[in-house]
Amino acid sequence: MEEENALELLQRYRRDRRVLLDYMLSGSLIKKVVMPPGAVTLDDVDLDQVSVDYVLNCVKKGGMLELSEAIRDYHDNTGLPHMNNTGSVDEFFLVTKPETSGSPPKRAPPPVHISAPNPVFAPSPVVSLASVAKSESFNSTEVQELTESTEVRELTVDDIEDFEDEDDLEVVDSVRLSRRNPSDAADLVPKLPSFSTGITDDDLRETAYEVLLACAGASGGLIVPSKEKKKDKRSKLMRKLGRSKTDNAVTHSQHSTGLVGLLENMRAQMEISEAMDIRTRQGLLNALAGKVGKRMDTLLVPLELLCCISRTEFSDKKAYIRWQKRQLFMLEEGLINHAVIEESEFRPSSAGEVQRTECLRSLREIAIPLAERPARGDLTGEVCHWADGYHLNVRLYEKLLLSVFDILDEGKLTEEVEEILELLKSTWRVLGITETIHYTSYASVLIRQYVITQEQGDPKTCHCAAEENTIKRTTWTTREKWADKQLGDYHLNFAEDSLVMEDVVLVAMITRRLLLEESEMAMQRTSVMDQDQIESFITSSIKNAFTRTLLVVDKLDEMDEHPLALLAEEIKKLLKKESTIFTPILSQRNPQAIVVSASLVHKLYGNKLKPFLDGTEHLTEDVVSVFPAADSLEQYIMALITSACGEGNIEVKFRKLTLYQIESISGTLVMRWVNSQLGRILGWVERAIQQERWEPISPQQRHGSSIVEVYRIVEETVDQFFSLKVPMSSKELNGMFRGVDNAFQVYANHVIDKLAAKEDLIPPVPILTRYRKEAGIKAFVKKELFDSRMPEEIIKSKEMNVPATATLCVQLNTLYYAISQLNKLEDSIWERWNRRKPREQFIKKSIDENSASFKQKGTFDGSRKDINAAIDRICEFTGTKIIFYDLKEPFIENLYKPAVPQSRLDAIIEPLDIELNELCGIIVEPLRDRIVTSLLHASLDGFLRVILDGGPSRYFSPGDAKILEDDIEVLKEFFISGGDGLPRGVVENHVARARHVIKLHSYESRELIEDLKSVSGVERQRGGSRLGADTPTLLRILCHRGDSEASQFLKKQFKIPKSSA
Repeated sequence: MEEENALELLQRYRRDRRVLLDYMLSGSLIKKVVMPPGAVTLDDVDLDQVSVDYVLNCVKKGGMLELSEAIRDYHDNTGLPHMNNTGSVDEFFLVTKPETSGSPPKRAPPPVHISAPNPVFAPSPVVSLASVAKSESFNSTEVQELTESTEVRELTVDDIEDFEDEDDLEVVDSVRLSRRNPSDAADLVPKLPSFSTGITDDDLRETAYEVLLACAGASGGLIVPSKEKKKDKRSKLMRKLGRSKTDNAVTHSQHSTGLVGLLENMRAQMEISEAMDIRTRQGLLNALAGKVGKRMDTLLVPLELLCCISRTEFSDKKAYIRWQKRQLFMLEEGLINHAVIEESEFRPSSAGEVQRTECLRSLREIAIPLAERPARGDLTGEVCHWADGYHLNVRLYEKLLLSVFDILDEGKLTEEVEEILELLKSTWRVLGITETIHYTSYASVLIRQYVITQEQGDPKTCHCAAEENTIKRTTWTTREKWADKQLGDYHLNFAEDSLVMEDVVLVAMITRRLLLEESEMAMQRTSVMDQDQIESFITSSIKNAFTRTLLVVDKLDEMDEHPLALLAEEIKKLLKKESTIFTPILSQRNPQAIVVSASLVHKLYGNKLKPFLDGTEHLTEDVVSVFPAADSLEQYIMALITSACGEGNIEVKFRKLTLYQIESISGTLVMRWVNSQLGRILGWVERAIQQERWEPISPQQRHGSSIVEVYRIVEETVDQFFSLKVPMSSKELNGMFRGVDNAFQVYANHVIDKLAAKEDLIPPVPILTRYRKEAGIKAFVKKELFDSRMPEEIIKSKEMNVPATATLCVQLNTLYYAISQLNKLEDSIWERWNRRKPREQFIKKSIDENSASFKQKGTFDGSRKDINAAIDRICEFTGTKIIFYDLKEPFIENLYKPAVPQSRLDAIIEPLDIELNELCGIIVEPLRDRIVTSLLHASLDGFLRVILDGGPSRYFSPGDAKILEDDIEVLKEFFISGGDGLPRGVVENHVARARHVIKLHSYESRELIEDLKSVSGVERQRGGSRLGADTPTLLRILCHRGDSEASQFLKKQFKIPKSSA
């Protein structure tokens, strides 16, 4: 509702404004109205853009009105606040809403590079005049004019004719500002806050001179010199511009003596123009007129000057606006922004557009109560508090102190330095300066000027510093002690502001160097290098910070964390802060700063850790808490030292450290734990094997339950191993690998421990005899041709307990599960090991991690070898069992009896197929070919057993070879099974040895006898076997021949008895 009323009121004001302007322009108040370009009548002109003030001025003057100029004046003054005459206090309307925009910014805006003269030195960042545009008190037009007026250039002789009167010399004097070159002495300038109003060094210098005149007037030494008539301006200006450094600044004969002459000298030193000097003196005297009993130094100088100096006393409008702004800004800084009294604040009430007199009266009503607030026990009216608030007073006083230097020879003090310093004491009352502030500021000015002139290479320097040795020594000794105290605990004093610390380090280094330059001090003090000084700061501050950290840790109530672990974490945070915030500053003067701090922290924490390490014997919760934290801290410290030292000096630095040996102690404890856990695993393996029934867990999981239990306990142990967050090396990992590897080897050996040898399943080979029914002949048979087993062994083989085929298949599946999961277990262990934060190898280790003991492959080779050997043995046993045990009667005993054509191999294909289906129904797919190959091998062994060692009841003729060939082909195709069985190549390779024996059966007995004679040594001169057979094979084939030729040869040559059947 209020917004609608405000909008309606604004529209009414605009309408009334247009009606009023139309009346004034259409009537007879103005002689002539000149239309702007493009306009014919007033209807073509936007009256909202016509300046009312401009029109009223034309009405008062009775002159001609140019609407184009009125429009231009309106736009030029748009940014100015509009004034109302509704009260005694100033008020203006803002374009924006304060409640939504917030308070104006207190900080100064970024400086704009303008053509301004360089100051002598910059006590604070100089705010450019462009920032004044942000002020609440002045419009942008005035600021633009002010900026243009200050962008001056160097004067030449050609410019002399442009000056008309004495007041123009003010412009010349303003050009002759400080021409001192900038230098690095800005590092010595205290970082005082900037002024929110944007006042410059020139403003401070001019105001400081006004304060000086007011204080001089309090003692009756202020007079107004008569203004000289216009003379030879060219010669006077040439004297100003042509003054060289070789000339003396001013001779006493040219000026009056006493206070008047001293003030004149200081005016020249502070580069104040004569016109400004005269205006200020006259204004101060006029302000004091009528104030009986009032001292001039108790006046509110800027306010009185604003009241007593009018626009007519300035040569142009721009100079007056600049001067007026300076006085107002100084009032704002002295009474509000940097007031010595801070208990209360005054805010202006509503005021309208008033004339200059009423504005000044309103300003006086606000400023005087602010300035006369009592402080420091003074009485009202005794002191005017307008320039004694920190840091405005210090900045003003430094401008006064700069007048002790010769303006033409900056390395020298003026001859009147003592008188100047004595005169400046009169300003202490106004500026709130004490003796301590005076000496501190004066010493600071002297040192900075000394540094500036030294850097410029001026051979005439040091005069000023030499005359102030006592002040400098006292001041800088105090500064050195203060800086040393601050830096002695920089972790506490500069925790939030490292930039301040950088300045304090600079102060500490410079003060120490300056004090050491004094000959007397040099004899009393040891010449300590900067690096040693920085090292002492680091040592002191680290110890203080460590002590505070101990107190913090003691107060923490953490039940899960050991105090040493908490201390390590806090110290690590301290080091991180040290390396990121403080080290960049300290390393500028000591490159080994981080080495010093890190080494000291390592030592301090080591002293606390050593008793704990000495009492550690087993892995406890405290050990698991402390060891990782301590080791992480040590590794971080080593990383910091390495980053600072590089690879060259790192070993030297490490040798100076007493390492915690965390890894060594931790490794011993971990190995004790690992050994105890491995013993527990072996116990579980024994129990699992004893409880195993070798039955499949499920149709999908066709392995035994014991291997699952073994893996469960192994994985639990591995999980516990990696849950130990203590430091460990490859030795502990290898120890665990060896223990797990041994557990699986024990398991594999337990599986086949009770398995009989496959030879026990094979029936004994019959004694060789001749296949003829003749009387028994006592024959001599060679040792290698007879069965060497005793009858007791034969009985034992018959009575042994042979596992069922299904049991053997479950065992095979279990072993395969063990070896397949072993790969996963190994990969998991390595992945988790590599995922652990790798320990930095800063110190050479005794173990070469590239050795064979630390390869990521082959860690379970022992287990793999034993498990594969167990699988092979069970496969061979299974094949032998099926052929020689389960199919013994149809295969071994009845095949080819009594003759080959009467009992073919086809008869045993069906029972063999039944056994094979049972195998494939239980065995896992990866082992199928392996077990079937063993069955094929056993089948061929049985076939060869029949045709070579078939006993006295079997005989073979050369004509049977074709039948045998057909039978072996049937056996081959059975195992190939049309491509669903074994690969054809594998089967062919196994069948090849049987084909060779069948081929020998196809030879006549005479050929076999001839070949046997050749290989048995009867006819050695003929060479080896022509048929490619050995003696036992040929002999066994002849024993199974039914012809007399073979019988007679065996009887005569080998004494083989005749068969009883």
